Parts: sequence; C-alpha cells; structure tokens
Amino acid sequence: MSLLEFGQNIKETVAQWVGLSVCVGIAPTKTLAKLANHAAKKYPATGGVVDLTSRERQQRLLAITPVTDVWGVGRRLGKRLEIMGIKTALDLAQCAPATIRDSFSIVLERTVRELNGESCLDLEELPPTKQQIMCSRSFGRRITTLEQMSEAIAQYTARAAEKLRQENQHAKMLTVFVQTSQFKQSQKTYSNSATGELILPSSDTREFNVLALQLLKRIWREGYSYSKGGVMLSDFYDHHAYQPGLFDEVEQRPNSTKLMAVLDEINQSGLGKVFLARQGMQNTWQMKREHLSPAYTTRWADLPKVN
Repeated sequence: MSLLEFGQNIKETVAQWVGLSVCVGIAPTKTLAKLANHAAKKYPATGGVVDLTSRERQQRLLAITPVTDVWGVGRRLGKRLEIMGIKTALDLAQCAPATIRDSFSIVLERTVRELNGESCLDLEELPPTKQQIMCSRSFGRRITTLEQMSEAIAQYTARAAEKLRQENQHAKMLTVFVQTSQFKQSQKTYSNSATGELILPSSDTREFNVLALQLLKRIWREGYSYSKGGVMLSDFYDHHAYQPGLFDEVEQRPNSTKLMAVLDEINQSGLGKVFLARQGMQNTWQMKREHLSPAYTTRWADLPKVN
C-alpha cells in the first residue's frame, strides 16, 4: 500500500466510524505535514489527501504557498519577512538557517530546516502533562449576590478538581477571579482575583472548595452585576512527590482518594450526579445553551430521527 492509499484509507475510516470529513497530509517533518494538510483542504483536486514525501512536490507546493501560511509564522512575522523579500514558503526554505536565527529566532531557524526536510520537532505520542487547569464561563444571567457567585465558583472548582484527577495530579495553588461586563458603559466595572495555597497538594474537591470560597469572600464587592467568574489550579505535583516542611501541620482527610474515585465513577457513569451542597440546585446563572450544537456522536438523544 502506498502512502497516498494509506492516507485515503485513514480518511475513509474516520468518515465511516465517526462521520467526520477530514484531510490528511503526509510528509517527513511536522511543518511540511502541516502544509500538506493545508493543501489537502485548499485544493479539491487532491481528494483530501496529499503525499509530500517527494522533494519535487515539496518544492512545487512551497513555491505557491504564502509565507504567512507556514506553521508558526503568522501575519506579524510574515510582514517582517516580506520586507526582506521572503514572500513564499520556498523563499523561506532557501534562506540560510544561521541568518534566520541571527535575524529572528532559533524557532524560525527550525522552521527553515523543517521546510528542507530536516526533522527538528519531535512527535508527541502522549500529550504533555498540563501545568494549569482553568474552569470559567460567562454567566447566562448576571450575578448580583454572594450566594449565587459562591454556587458558581463551587461548581467551577469541582469541575477543575475532576480534571485534575483525570490527569493523575495533585495541585497546591488555587486562583479565583470575578469580573463584570466590559462592554456596558452604563454600568460600573470591576474585576479582581485572589490566589491561595493548600498546606499539602491535593486533588480533593472539598479541600479546594473551602479555599475557593475563602478567596471569593476576599475579592467580592457588593453593588456590581458580575458577568463572569472562574478558578484556576496550578503548581502541580505527582502523587507522593511533595515533601512537606518540618513544621507543617499535616492532616489529610481520611480515605480522600477512594471517596473522590467513587464520586468520579458515579458522575461519569451517566446514571446520576453527586455534588457538594454548596454547588446549589437551581444554577440560574448557568450559560445559555439554546443554540448548543447537538452531540451526534456521543449522545443517543441527539441522534437525528428519520420518519
């Protein structure tokens, strides 16, 4: 099987199994593969699959590709390159890597080398561990009371802690932020954030919830209509990788890991939901979802019905 046939097989399999139309780009480097995929989308004659392993085909595509379409270049950097007479991807590929490094950066030098078939960017077989987890939404209805905002922050904190457990990580730092709308000139504007930390890194929703509400009370101001709020977890640690201080008062909740595992299992089963009372029942502030796209591939109720 040729690479072109292999790409067509991938395209057909994804369409059949998932129902999505995709394009496939094949090349010896990530940057060239990005260009191949771009060409597969742009030119219908390719049939959605471009094999760019041939040096001759690489040269032809680079010659008709604007330098701003190269992965990692962008408009601002593209303007600087165009002033130097570098208008196409081929122009960039023909530049001396050392000159590009001295005039711009080592990142752009790697791009030049990648355009010439020299692989400089490793493939990530596993996604890198996250350094931060944020959970934030604009409210469907303005929040004016501390009680409602406490429910929203508790909800976001629970979701962030759940994501943290999915990453098999613990976190020590938590940031809470709130803000009013920046677009209504007739209303007073206010935004603020506060950051706190646990004595020991944790993934327990209860630990973060207590800290989140303490931080919220610190930044809450009456008399404003808040349009958005959220939380961010940071300062991650692997399990049992944190060494507490000599005088730290270490007291962990008993069976915390097992309890959170059971909570996640129930919530992800689709059979029911378990949540903290602080998260509230009504949640009238939730984001409006009247125009939410149906989840055809993951929810039975959203499957189209044919009479």
